[in-house]
Amino acid sequence: MDIHRHPELLDRLAAAHALGTLRGGARRRFETLARERAPVRAAALIWQSRVASMTELEQPVEPSPVVWTRIQNLVRAEREQAAMLAAAQAASATPAGGWWRNLALWRGAAGAGALATVLAVVTTVGLRDRLGAQINELQAKLSAQPQIEYVAVLNDDQASASMLVTFDPKNRQLTLQRVGGYQEASDKSLQLWALPPGSKPRSLGVLTPEKLLQLAAGEADVRAVPALAVSLEPKGGVPSETGPTGPVLFKGALIQKML
Repeated sequence: MDIHRHPELLDRLAAAHALGTLRGGARRRFETLARERAPVRAAALIWQSRVASMTELEQPVEPSPVVWTRIQNLVRAEREQAAMLAAAQAASATPAGGWWRNLALWRGAAGAGALATVLAVVTTVGLRDRLGAQINELQAKLSAQPQIEYVAVLNDDQASASMLVTFDPKNRQLTLQRVGGYQEASDKSLQLWALPPGSKPRSLGVLTPEKLLQLAAGEADVRAVPALAVSLEPKGGVPSETGPTGPVLFKGALIQKML
């Protein structure tokens, strides 16, 4: 099945891939399709950028002291249980009627095992509750994500993805994320160009050195534009009417997503 023709399924698979819940053969098949098909690769990069941007904005959270106490108790109980088991195995070779028949000893071992089990359950429940809260928070954040209708993966001359470009018509915003390692010199600027059919390239803006940036644009700027390109220009870029004056570093098809 061509999943790029089923946008809802593609979006779910890309989200699962970015979150790490797509595993095994399904993950390998998705990654193969991403290498072969630009729409699948674009969907994967979009979700990777979403998840990465959310984790970058999160403030570090120190675990509660209670969590560390539970972990220490669990480790201590497991060690005691292991010691009891080793003692019992060593005592199996002693004569009948020896200390290994002591009822109090076995009650102590059973108590240590029960304590370890209880602590493990408590710790697991706590982790599950925190994970559930994090998932709910993630879903709330994703629901507030911009509506992406156009997407392009710009590749270098080695066909390696170097920049992800998305357009949100609702907010009239182009978002560009550098996914390669290229960094222009301090006296140069990258400039984004629309490549409309049958006419000269049209500048969509000059890029700043940040890894993630946004440019204002209207839907008329990208509608019916089959491809985008990024050229290397003098500092500050060049006027749109002159067209690119430097080498074109990245280019790729602009795809309108099926909503």
